Amino acid sequence: MDEAVEKLLPAVEEQLKSPETPYVREAFDRILTEPDIEEEEAKAMIAFCLADEVEAMMADKRDFDGSRYEMLLGLLPVMPEGK
Repeated sequence: MDEAVEKLLPAVEEQLKSPETPYVREAFDRILTEPDIEEEEAKAMIAFCLADEVEAMMADKRDFDGSRYEMLLGLLPVMPEGK
């Protein structure tokens, strides 16, 4: 697992519990309906999307874009590729 993704797993755990990010829980639950995808893999996929948004945020020198993050989550379980 990529180090950046691994470091974001605690943030994903918090988002799964938070009432402010219901779309994260929805994505997680939807991913788990796929055969052969376990909880840890689903969390890693979400962390990958979060890492992608954080990377884009830093590269573009902008604030976190929750809409973009939610859009990336909507693509799962197909893994998004960058911007």
